[in-house]
Amino acid sequence: MIEKIGNPLRFLQIGDLHVTDAGLQNHLDLHRIVEEVNGNTAGKIDFVYLPGDNADDGTPEQFRIVRDELSRLDAAWYAIPGDHDFKLRSLENSYRDLQVCELPYLVGISHCRCIFLDVVSRDTGGPDFRLGEARLLWLRDQLDDARRDGKTAAVFMHAYPADLGVEGAELAAMLDESPVALVSMGHTHYNEISNDGRTIYAATRSTGQIEEGEVGFAFAAIDRGAVSWRFKPLQSSWPFVMITSPADRRLAIGPHSVEASIQQVRASAWGAVPIARAEFTIDDQPWQPMYGGDGGMFGSELTVSDRPFNLSVRVTDQRGNRDIDTIDVVPNRESSRSTGSDAGSIGAWPERHLFGTQLGPNRDGRKW
Repeated sequence: MIEKIGNPLRFLQIGDLHVTDAGLQNHLDLHRIVEEVNGNTAGKIDFVYLPGDNADDGTPEQFRIVRDELSRLDAAWYAIPGDHDFKLRSLENSYRDLQVCELPYLVGISHCRCIFLDVVSRDTGGPDFRLGEARLLWLRDQLDDARRDGKTAAVFMHAYPADLGVEGAELAAMLDESPVALVSMGHTHYNEISNDGRTIYAATRSTGQIEEGEVGFAFAAIDRGAVSWRFKPLQSSWPFVMITSPADRRLAIGPHSVEASIQQVRASAWGAVPIARAEFTIDDQPWQPMYGGDGGMFGSELTVSDRPFNLSVRVTDQRGNRDIDTIDVVPNRESSRSTGSDAGSIGAWPERHLFGTQLGPNRDGRKW
């Protein structure tokens, strides 16, 4: 029995908003997302993250619409700029009217270094993405510090590192040598996860220029080096559960795996109604109880042989509502070298609302 469940880094990502005018569907969806987050995640996420393209034209009025909604969030939130936020060739409106901290900056949460970057405002600006020499040096220093201190890191930027042109290869090599377990992005407009064996690259579907599936938001976590990600459609019910450790085979990364991660099963549950019961099963064997509940975290000992296995976690709230999360676990995945691109895309994973469509301005979608 596990007496106390320590919390991983847990955050919620809202896809590119592309807000134009008040009262349009993307504004209404953002309003509803804020209501859902406030009503169901209190004390169970570290922050809400917006990956850029918040204001479609980068105007003060558009940023104020976004700010008015985000100011209602009970959780902390962080927003970075995208190329649309820089459409007027300045981030002054973003900093002043969205009232966010000037980038880059670092936040330490749950034994993880969270690094937030601006890749749009150098030289001619996005989509000519770049960091610039000074910011590359700053980032290297932060990653070196994290490695020296034995910390895992997460990077938050608008686009894939490979989209940074001549800087892309340098940034990918930097990530390859670093303790970065997750790079969380927007820009693509579609849900996508890429895994190069060392780092997970995750992009969440656009909220304002949606081309595939339903509008919603993504939960992500880093739990002792294991990365988890699950998309929740806005219209779906609560509770909502996500296995945070061990990692699914599609999200397993070599250098961040912890030997103990397959000795316990850990999961995070969200919902307004308290969870009455949490259980897990391996390969459809009888359900076994999980313990904890503080901060929405549940866990139990996990005894498996060194072989692939199927793992499910089920939570039931006090009203009898249920949710189940299922992953495939393959121990001892080998690592490779980072590309910083979608070359390692895991493809379709319909249960996670990953469709492999690449329906967005980066690839096969409309030319917004």
